Amino acid sequence: MSPPDEPTDARRPERQQIDARALVHHLRRLARADDPPWLHAEISRRMAERLPVIKLQPERVLQWSAFLGGSGEDLCQAYPQATQLLVEPVPALRERSLAQHKKKGWWQQVLRAAAEPAVSLPSQAGEGVAQLLWANMYLHLSPDPEALLKLWHRALAVDGFVMFSCLGPDSLRELRPLYEALGWGLPGPEWIDMHDVGDMLVGAGFADPVMDQERITLTWGEPERLLSDLRALGGNLSPARHPGLRSRAWRGRLLQALEGLRGQDGRLQLGLELVYGHAFKPVPKLKVAAETRVSLDQMRTMVRGAGKES
Repeated sequence: MSPPDEPTDARRPERQQIDARALVHHLRRLARADDPPWLHAEISRRMAERLPVIKLQPERVLQWSAFLGGSGEDLCQAYPQATQLLVEPVPALRERSLAQHKKKGWWQQVLRAAAEPAVSLPSQAGEGVAQLLWANMYLHLSPDPEALLKLWHRALAVDGFVMFSCLGPDSLRELRPLYEALGWGLPGPEWIDMHDVGDMLVGAGFADPVMDQERITLTWGEPERLLSDLRALGGNLSPARHPGLRSRAWRGRLLQALEGLRGQDGRLQLGLELVYGHAFKPVPKLKVAAETRVSLDQMRTMVRGAGKES
């Protein structure tokens, strides 16, 4: 989403438009798949390559939507001594993670499902439970990303960090004129711009956010394979999508229209914008007042933070 020409202090990033009911259906369907989405393991590997720039060695790692994130092996290799915790957005995904725990033993604790889209933290997790919160390819699914980032902030210990990836607004742009020409509504949501995500991190209480992006082009030989791979990644969560069920005739028209995506090499092409981010949870600042009351726990936290800066 493009920022206004003259930003003001009152400017707040717009929330991405996600159909919350469609999201739950989408997550339940993906929970029945044999494996996590095919793209996520590659994005996890690229995220893990960025971990060496962070000096902190977390004692506890909390993965958000761990099964679909496909990052269990990467994080166990990066932090073999850390306790691995996870939160799943729906019960069906929690069951998949429990089965994965029995098979591969990646997780020390599988927490109950978080209530998404009514974002909340599982009671077993508590606040300040982890030094690293890892969320691979999930933020772009949330109907309320601002609330989700605030939740991640609460789940982190002071000086802990969040690391995440998500889709950016230029993803699958080639499908938009195709759908518009056929009168089919939007092929996907209006995902949040990288700079707006950075603003949201600051608004949620994080410090020193670092945002990065990369663009990749995916190619296919046949339109049937393209549709199959897109379905494995998820579904169309835009509230402006076509409201009815699709027919075989519609599918035939779509397959024919996709032929227009062939490049000079003869292969169908679609682009993805991948957004990466990380930020830290700083020592909380006290509000200035005529009289300030500080709890003993707050004082200890501030003293520890001051000692690290000296």
